[in-house]
Formats: sequence, structure tokens, C-alpha cells
Amino acid sequence: MKTFLIGAVLLTSSLLGGSKAVGQGKGKPLARPKLVVGVVVDQMRYDYLYRYWSKYGEGGFKRLLGEGFSFENTHYNYVPTYTGPGHASIYTGTTPSGHGIIGNNWLERETGKGTYVTEDKTVQPVGGTAAAGQMSPRHMLVTTITDELRLATNFQAKTIGVCIKDRGSILPAGHAASAAYWFDNANGAFITSTFYAQQLPEWVTAFNNRQLAAQYLSKSWETLLPLDQYTESSADDVPWENTFRGETKPVFPHDMPKLSGWAPPQVQGALKAEGEKAPATNLDLIRTTPFGNTLTLDFALEAIRAEQLGQRGQTDFLALSFSSTDYVGHHFGVNAVETEDTYLRLDRDLARLLTYLDKTVGKGNALVFLSADHGAAHSPEFLKSQRLPAGSVGPRLWRDSLQAQLVRRYGPGQWVLSYENQQVYLNRPLIQQHKLDLYQMQQDVAARMVQFTGVTRAVAATDLQKSHWESGLLMYLENGYLPKRSGDVMVVMEPGWLESYAYPVNKGTTHGSSGAYDTHVPLLFWGWHIPRGESSHPARITDIAPTVARLLHIQEPDGCTGEPLLEVLPKKK
Repeated sequence: MKTFLIGAVLLTSSLLGGSKAVGQGKGKPLARPKLVVGVVVDQMRYDYLYRYWSKYGEGGFKRLLGEGFSFENTHYNYVPTYTGPGHASIYTGTTPSGHGIIGNNWLERETGKGTYVTEDKTVQPVGGTAAAGQMSPRHMLVTTITDELRLATNFQAKTIGVCIKDRGSILPAGHAASAAYWFDNANGAFITSTFYAQQLPEWVTAFNNRQLAAQYLSKSWETLLPLDQYTESSADDVPWENTFRGETKPVFPHDMPKLSGWAPPQVQGALKAEGEKAPATNLDLIRTTPFGNTLTLDFALEAIRAEQLGQRGQTDFLALSFSSTDYVGHHFGVNAVETEDTYLRLDRDLARLLTYLDKTVGKGNALVFLSADHGAAHSPEFLKSQRLPAGSVGPRLWRDSLQAQLVRRYGPGQWVLSYENQQVYLNRPLIQQHKLDLYQMQQDVAARMVQFTGVTRAVAATDLQKSHWESGLLMYLENGYLPKRSGDVMVVMEPGWLESYAYPVNKGTTHGSSGAYDTHVPLLFWGWHIPRGESSHPARITDIAPTVARLLHIQEPDGCTGEPLLEVLPKKK
């Protein structure tokens, strides 16, 4: 009997190729990069890759494009296109209908109250305030590619998220993350929560003690190049850009010490000696400068060094997101000199990242991908100044107007609970109390919403659940819809139109639509086994996670609906 079993095992081993791993060659160990770095640039439109091309250096975007592979036709395939859903979709390989992150905020029907995408009152802050630190990925319903790497290595791989925004760090890092760090305005520190650790590592505390945020705000924001060289941008002083509080015009230079209330060390020391308290620096301002990205990279490089990422004989994963591009974009708009300057400085930061990877992990040993969580629309006032179709709407006015109409039609009551994520949330208990039909009410509201200026279509949520669409506008709506969290009526605005919460004042820009300006983003792969080239074949943002999974020879996330991008996968010899 024992002889038979041994023979059967040997025969099976022979048929399967012994210890040979798929695609690795006989007797060779499983090949994986030493470190994966996922870079997400918040609010980066695809055309930013080329708009500032002549001003970029050789070591950042140009190096990624020249040495890597670019998918030139990569789009999001759902709405709304916001930061939380974007980061979740990149790392889970599915849309909000699968991972559950339907927006940055939404109404919880169970409580009747709004919730924030990473809010978690069951955890406590570590290193920061409760307002900034009670965060976790508990709202995300599926695993991430970072989770799957932890599972595949029996949790030996380190996966770390780094971003100024909590949601830009927490969602990519996943549920099983080694760590996730984000910025707290109150103390200028990178913090975490008890979801990840009970105290900050010594290296994080040491980094925070350097008070780099305050140092960056101690200098004025000057343009990197002479102002007259910013030929890709509008004039520096235009009416559709916001100013910083304390400024009269949105122009360079921006006096960050004055605007932030920063005081030199000698002044702080003198006040302390006299028993007086030095003025607090408004550290939140760093988010809306390119130096927020530089601070983020400073911290990320320190994480690589201190945690020995990619240098331990195990594949590690750094989920790195740059968010100052989003803050600057919202504040000043797509065509601003401030936006161009932010990307020119980000280009230098990327060069610093790639050079550091060469030095620490070794050339060709790191796998890097770069994309964005969404794009951005042109400022409506800018478009209108050029006789292009555009406009803005006031979502609060919509909500109040709709509420008044429903009161006139159905009687007193709070019929509209919320308007969020371009969705109307109706008061379902009140509808049931009045023995009204929910579907008929949804259809009535949809018909009313279409009458508002700037709206091109409104769809009842019940209709989204009755059919399935593979393409077109209804596909975007369906992919962004989750019955337990989404609203009752989905609203679609005309191209070039956007929501303005300061309406009728409309400055800067925003995003969230299914327009190409919001869905078309860059997608670059660089480094480990990545060929040089580009493709114009359609790619979806949900294809990133399964592509990385294939390159790592691990399972894709459990809710994944994307497909591997074959152009960057190793070819069989």
C-alpha cells in the first residue's frame, strides 16, 4: 500500500511539473517584485500628463512614460467620481456597487444620519485628535489587493498606506493593513487609529517632532519658474479662482507665513519667556499648496527606510496618495498657474521617489503604478468666458425647492431627507406612513428634478434594479448604486455643469460626473518586468487590481470585476 502511494505521488508530481511555479521556469523560485508602490494623484486629469510636458524634468512623469507602459484610454465606469470611491475602486478592482464606497459621505438609512466614508466611532485616535483619528475601513465591503498580498504571504508582507487625506490612506491600505497614516491639522502630525495600532512607531513620532508642515508654511509660495513661462495656464488674476483667506487677489506670491499665522522660532521663544502663548499656525493650509505633496513624500520615504520596505526578502506594498493636487484644483481650477506649479513640483517629487527606489530597492526591483481617483471639470465661468457651454447649480437650493414642491403635493412632512452624491434620499418611513407607493414617488421626484436647469436626466433607483446595462449612462449609474446606501433618485447634470455649494458664487472647480473630464485618468505601470510602450485600447480603473494580482501571482480581491491588462503581463517564451 505504501509503495502504491509513493508511486502515485511521484506520478502526480511528474504530471504537474514538480515544484515548478506557473510561468517561472523549472526549479526557479516564484518571482515577485521586492516592493509595489501604488501612486494615486488626487484629481489628476489624463491631459495633465502632456499639458505641462515641456516643463517636466526627465526623472518624474517623463521617466515613467519613457521607461514604462501607459494606458492612454483609461476611464472610470461609474458615478459619482469622488475620492473615496476612486481609491476603493483602484484597490478592490470593482465599482461602488460592489465595494460599497458610494461617495465620501452618504445617508445611513438605519440611523437617518449622515456618515463619512472612513468614520468609525468604535476606534480611537493614535497620535491625534478624535475628529481626525476615529477612522477605519469598516465601510468597505470587500478585500483590496493589499489585503490579498497579506493573505498570500501569511501576513509576512508589509502593506502601508500614506496620504494627507484619511480616505486616501485607509481605503488603499485595506482591512488587514500593517499600518495607515494620515495628517491631522490640529497638531501637524501623521496619525493613525487603534484599528491599526495602540501607539505610533518611534520613527513616526520622530518624524512628527520635526514639524515639517510648519516649516513648509514658513516660506512664501513662489512659482517654481518665472511667472511668464506658465503659458499653459490662464492669467494669474482671473475672477473664477478663489483666494486664500486674508488675500485680496488669487495671485503669486502667496504669503504663507502671514496667511497661516506662522511665527518665527525667536518670536515664539520670546512670547513663551514672557508667559504668553505664541499664535497657533493654521497647518490646514499646507493641504492647498504643493508642499502638502512634498510633506507626504517625505513621510513615505521615511516609511520605506524605517520599515525596510522591499528590503526584507518579502514583497511589500506602499499605497501612496498625493492629495494636494485636489485641494489646489478645487480652490483655483484646472487652468490656474497654481495648478500648473503644483504639477511641476509633483514631477520633482516623483523623480525623488523613483531615485530613492533605485537606491534602496534596486533598479528594476520595484513595481510602480500611477493613476488618479478622478479628474476635474473646467471652471464654468472660464468656459462661459470662451463661449463654451457650462454652468453651475446649487444643490441645497435643489433640495429645498424639491421639498417645498412635495409638501404642496403630498402635505406637511420632511419628504426629502438629504441630497448627496447627486442623489435624492426620500423619507421612506413617511412615505409608508402615508400609504404611498415608493416607486411612484421616485418617478414623481425624477420628473420634477429634470425640470431644474442643468439637469439632463433623473432616474428612479427602482429602475436601476430592474435591468442591467453594459455601457452608456445607465451603466455608470448602476455601477455606482448600492441599494442599502444609495438614494432614491439619481440625478445627471448636463456636460460642463457642476455643483457649487457656494452658489451663486462659483469659483474653482469640482468633479463627480460621468463626463470624460471626470472619468479619463492616467494609468502608468513602471519597473519590475514592465515593457515599454502604450496602448489606446479601452481600460477601466477596475482593471488595475487584477493586473497587479497577476503580476504578483496572488488572488485578486474577492469582489473584483475587472480584468488583467494583458499588455503589461509577462509573455511566455
